[in-house]
Amino acid sequence: MPAPLSIIIPTLNAAEGLPGCLQSLMPGLELGLIREVIVTDGGSEDATARIAGDTGATLITGAKGRGAQLAAGAKPARGDWLLFLHADTQLSRDWAERVGNHIDTRPDKAAAFTLKYRSDARAARWLEKRANRRARWLGLPYGDQGLLISRQLYDRIGGYPDAPLMEDVMIARTIGKSRLVFLDAEARTSAAKYERDGWRKRAWRNAFLLTRFLTGAKPETLAKAYR
Repeated sequence: MPAPLSIIIPTLNAAEGLPGCLQSLMPGLELGLIREVIVTDGGSEDATARIAGDTGATLITGAKGRGAQLAAGAKPARGDWLLFLHADTQLSRDWAERVGNHIDTRPDKAAAFTLKYRSDARAARWLEKRANRRARWLGLPYGDQGLLISRQLYDRIGGYPDAPLMEDVMIARTIGKSRLVFLDAEARTSAAKYERDGWRKRAWRNAFLLTRFLTGAKPETLAKAYR
């Protein structure tokens, strides 16, 4: 029986973070979970394509924008389950065990990981708690928490939208809180943007953009503000 999991990673000039992300997938290979890794690139000018090729990942190019890239990566995926993962995220060692158990016992549910920032800053712990609480209360994890979903459910809901921003929130809302659970394994994501911009400043900025989206602002408008 083929391994069940296709892992899809959108990239854009991700040479710095991609090796760590790919290395963290090793437990899934050891357990026989991973059928393929698909890197869907939006026009990188660094070594992203070479890194993907050196590790045996399938490289897809052409689509631009994270939503479009995620959709493009999912289209040729052959696994019965899809795991969408950001290139600057590294999964904790126990991820494969948690994912395998989820696939075996909760095939009707999608799942996200528990968020962890790769930083020793005290503000990182504050923001993790806040983000994980928000994700569970609202059923709205961000993309840096990953998304595990069966191919059947993914196709039923129409997949990722071709949106320049908030594609992660949009698909989570379509899945619905009742069909989404959170795994104990961690998605350990880069803290570079928060360390650059300031933890609270960037956190409140992101919260403001989410509020605007939930109250009707278009992703195209928000994408301009985000950039």
